[in-house]
Amino acid sequence: MVTRRSLLGAALATTGAGLFTGAALTPLLAAGGARAAGAAPAAPAVEPFRVPLPLPPVLAPLSTSGGTDTYAITLRRTRKEILPGLQTEVLTYNGHFPGPTIRARSGRPVVVRHRNALDMPASVHLHGASVPPESDGAPMDTFAPGTTRTYTYPNRQPHASLWYHDHAHHMESEHVYRGLSGSYLLTDGTEQALPLPSGAYDIPIALRDARFDEAGQLVYVMDDALGRTTLLANGKPYPYLEVAARKYRFRLLNSSNLRFFRLRLADGGEITQIGSDGGLLPRPHTTDALWLSPAERADVVIDFSRYPVGTKLVLENTVGPGTPEQTGHVLRFDVVRTASDPSRVPSVLRTLPPLPAATGARTVELRMDEDGGAAPKGYIDGKVYDPDRVDTVVRHGSSEIWTITNPNTVMPHNFHLHLVQFRVLERNGQAPDPSESGLKDTVRLLPGETVKVQATFDTYRGTYVYHCHLLDHSAMGMMAQLRIN
Repeated sequence: MVTRRSLLGAALATTGAGLFTGAALTPLLAAGGARAAGAAPAAPAVEPFRVPLPLPPVLAPLSTSGGTDTYAITLRRTRKEILPGLQTEVLTYNGHFPGPTIRARSGRPVVVRHRNALDMPASVHLHGASVPPESDGAPMDTFAPGTTRTYTYPNRQPHASLWYHDHAHHMESEHVYRGLSGSYLLTDGTEQALPLPSGAYDIPIALRDARFDEAGQLVYVMDDALGRTTLLANGKPYPYLEVAARKYRFRLLNSSNLRFFRLRLADGGEITQIGSDGGLLPRPHTTDALWLSPAERADVVIDFSRYPVGTKLVLENTVGPGTPEQTGHVLRFDVVRTASDPSRVPSVLRTLPPLPAATGARTVELRMDEDGGAAPKGYIDGKVYDPDRVDTVVRHGSSEIWTITNPNTVMPHNFHLHLVQFRVLERNGQAPDPSESGLKDTVRLLPGETVKVQATFDTYRGTYVYHCHLLDHSAMGMMAQLRIN
């Protein structure tokens, strides 16, 4: 029998090298398209590269006194033109889709006062941040409609491209899908001392997918991997970006609930990855393609000086679900002018501290029902999330090696650990790719994969969660609690 999960498995077809291929896009939707469109008439197809890539506004602080930057954000519904000529109701931070960017500096605290003007509870998680538990945005630590919640971020960690999003349990997947996310870019002296592209040439881009009905409204169906076949970049479908013939830094974020991206330039040109979740890599990594599972970030530099003015260069996605026409192109870079370029990518970007001696080891299994049932559940170590249960207790100051496995045969997962940035030690028994050589807070796990990481718990004490960041999966129970004593 053809099921949604068997179709997703087809979309995750691999070559012998273990890489998704463009061919995996093509056979999938021949069978899956009818199911994806069945619940509601779909919006008309969007012609790509007709709208410019918008840049989310940088949020201005209300106050900078006392060495602290204070911000105010209101969570509210609004309507935005996402598809041409149609108004879509979305959930927003300060009316922006995606939310405004917060720029912060290591060692300088940030306070954000969130007012909930929605008709449902919310919780705001700063993803990748080292914060005390009362400001972590835990799944059950919500604030009610009509109330205000203040989050304090000490920023006692190095530079990193972080992001903030809703985390209210059983609602987080739909809240994020409908718009509740934004970038939080933390910098420090190490990063600023490097001659990397900066200012107007340092651009955050949030990538995601969506499904729209014929009226242009977002359609949310739990675990709807096949139906979300419109790709958005900074909230617009298949936009273009006018660039100068020089180097740019792009801070890529996969803010999708379920979709994995494998990104490449249409001409196979070089992409230089300089950073991942927790900041700069030790050394730049030159590649022709890169992975982004949900919640992962990759900072990359693309040098457009190798292209003549007039070049139109498509950033492609080479993995389904979706047809190549739907999900094979992401955005287009249009080289429109020349420009001087004092920037460069040094051969050494940062020095990571040596890993401490491990004080313990654990195994974690992420699994989801694959029997085709109507109400599948997600599990960590065979258990569905229970907010009244602590699943793992670690000692403050310990450094542990966690071996994380996805035993599913068709369903991909990933693993996100709150509070800490970890180091990837192994992937399937082999040394990790250079793209995973830096600090990470989220790591992908394709079907059958095992990843070994080392995490050090030397900052805050308290209770935090770890979970699959395919948010539909965590809402279905694939989450657990960690207590640091």
